[in-house]
Amino acid sequence: MAGAGPVMAAFRAVVSGRVQGVGFRYSTIRRARALHLYGAVSNQADGSVAVTAEGPRSSLEELLAWLSHGPPGAHVRDVTVDWVPWSGRYRDFEVEF
Repeated sequence: MAGAGPVMAAFRAVVSGRVQGVGFRYSTIRRARALHLYGAVSNQADGSVAVTAEGPRSSLEELLAWLSHGPPGAHVRDVTVDWVPWSGRYRDFEVEF
């Protein structure tokens, strides 16, 4: 399809392992913004980090690949991901508290 834009998609991921106290949230924001994605990242009570991201499917797949290792100092044990409908509700990528 000539002229078609990127396929917009979204996911919710939970990253577990040593992912709190190592700059994971802010590194995720920098990576997501560099990929022109929108969404939010937050620490969870169980020690995991939750990520909701929206944007072009190819950029989301790049973010998912990055989440599997995270920033220096992190030790990612597992990433679970649920692909969800794109909502368009986010205007930036930020920390949710």
